[in-house]
Amino acid sequence: MPLIRIEGDLNISTAAEFKSLLVKALASVTGLRLVLENAIDLDVTALQLLFAAETVAARSGTCITLEGRVPDELSATLSDAGFTKFQFQK
Repeated sequence: MPLIRIEGDLNISTAAEFKSLLVKALASVTGLRLVLENAIDLDVTALQLLFAAETVAARSGTCITLEGRVPDELSATLSDAGFTKFQFQK
C-alpha cells in the first residue's frame, strides 16, 4: 500500500506535487497510507485534494488510512472539513 508523508506546510505552492503523488498512489488498488505526524498546516487547496482523493478511493473500493499521530490542530481541521471517514490507526 503506497505511503505519503506530509511534513511542514501543505499549501498552494506544493499542491501540484501533492496532487501528482496522490494520483500515482491512488492508481494502486490497495489504498493509500497517509502520515501527517510532521505536518504543520493544510490550506484549503490541500483539503480539496484530500477530498478528491477520498472520493476517488471510495469509488474504487479502497481507502485512505491516516497512520500515526495526527497533530491536534490538523485533526480539528480535518474534522471541521468533514474528513471523518478517514480511518485512524494507532
